[in-house]
Amino acid sequence: MTGTWLTVWVTVACATDMTLFGYDQGVFGGVVVTQDYITQLNLTNNASLLSTITAIYDIGCFFGAIAAVMIGDPLGRKNSILLGTTIMSIGALLQCTAFGVPQMIVGRIVAGVGNGINTSTAPVWQGETSKASWRGKLVIIEMICNIGGFSISNWVTFGFSYIDGGAAWRIPLALQFIFIFILFGTVPWLPESPRWLISKGRIQEADQILAALESTSADDPQIITASKEIQYAVNYERENSPSWGELLRGKTGREGGTCTMRRLFLGMGAQAMQQLGGINVTSYYLPTVLIQSVGLTEKLARLLAACNSVSYLLFSFISIPNIERWGRRNMMIYASIGQGCCYLLITILLRFSELDGFAHQDEVASASIAFFFLYYVFFGIGWQGVPWLYPTEINSLSMRTKGAALGTATNWIFNFMVVEITPIGIDSLHWKFYIIWTVFNFSFIPIVYCLYPETSDRTLEDMDRFFRENHDPLVFRHKEAISTKRPLAYIEYEQDAVRRTSSVHAGTAMNAARNKSNATEFNEKKDGRNATLSTDGSRDEFKEDV
Repeated sequence: MTGTWLTVWVTVACATDMTLFGYDQGVFGGVVVTQDYITQLNLTNNASLLSTITAIYDIGCFFGAIAAVMIGDPLGRKNSILLGTTIMSIGALLQCTAFGVPQMIVGRIVAGVGNGINTSTAPVWQGETSKASWRGKLVIIEMICNIGGFSISNWVTFGFSYIDGGAAWRIPLALQFIFIFILFGTVPWLPESPRWLISKGRIQEADQILAALESTSADDPQIITASKEIQYAVNYERENSPSWGELLRGKTGREGGTCTMRRLFLGMGAQAMQQLGGINVTSYYLPTVLIQSVGLTEKLARLLAACNSVSYLLFSFISIPNIERWGRRNMMIYASIGQGCCYLLITILLRFSELDGFAHQDEVASASIAFFFLYYVFFGIGWQGVPWLYPTEINSLSMRTKGAALGTATNWIFNFMVVEITPIGIDSLHWKFYIIWTVFNFSFIPIVYCLYPETSDRTLEDMDRFFRENHDPLVFRHKEAISTKRPLAYIEYEQDAVRRTSSVHAGTAMNAARNKSNATEFNEKKDGRNATLSTDGSRDEFKEDV
């Protein structure tokens, strides 16, 4: 299996991992409003403990992402995902068999650790086994699968809400094993990251995988050039990247050579902004939000949450054909504008729904539902996928695993914060709680515009070159930093490298052919002399006999 099909199967594995991630995010939103779950774990009128059980999963994910920093480089991408999947299976088993709070908390933490490892590793593996022109689309497809998992979980919990007893929440939790089995059935048979192999000195294996991904031979000039570029990047980063100790002491990018600290913070910042945009106010608690803030019944809240997940999924497909055309910066900026406007209108409408004496309280509360739905449209197009893609593109090769892991860890710690405070915030602040997310979303616009360079249509090695040559953090002042098209200078540099490689390859082949021709001619002359000597020797023997 080579070429497109090989890339497709890597994408299937990574997408399954992200579908499981989305399913885990959504399933607990339906579980926490299930009466048997509340009764079984004795959570009646205990919003604080309920939110902690829900949010503790994100702490597990945080530690899993940190663990990926330690194990990512020694184990490789594939083995890291297999380890994370094994840990998740243990956590899923503990959750669906829990009869008390302690076991449920342990199950949530264990499952979170496995998910943290996987969500740190899968985007890196995908990015390192795909073409630059495909990378954005493929990672966005993974994020759409994340939304697909979220949608599936909403419909599953809605369907099982009609069943009495523990099956209403245990079976939805147990269905995680479907995705786990798919991962165990696909990942072991797929190729390792060629960039990771080169970093371990296994260059011949990496060249074979690069060739297989392109459906060509390992001696193709483009494969040779790609391999040489990766080898150069590996060696350069080994010599110039600061250690973790230096990073903790605040060593600057200029000292490190490739702005390592700055690149780490950009990736981490993208993940932090995704969570501070307020997505998990509703992803984990949309039924709760619709029940408490809008005043809907449990069944109607569940149904609308499930319908919203389908809308979320459908609109997220818009990002696939446009991720490269619009670019990462534009998608983050315009999505922030849309999300900020939605939360602003939600805040205003819920303010009037809680205003004593206002004649249309029910009407304005119902109107706010439309803007919860619209918020998901903007988020699905922009902020859903880009923060997961960005750390794998912005960080250097030697820091890519660490950068993705730190980005994911940042996502999870902010996720925990949002999930932990949401039930308490809704109870205490009511409509004022939504002002927080309005302010955050509008603040992201100048941050992204001023500080975030474009990574669309760049190779991973292009980004290394950009940060070696540019140390100005205000990227909007540099045309090559904000263009959605690959800068001409990078294209010309790559073409020159291919021409040089082709010339060397052709010269080597010509020399080999010339040497072979000379050797053949020499052997023919040698054989001729031997034949003459043999004939002369026979004549002498004949004369002696006579």
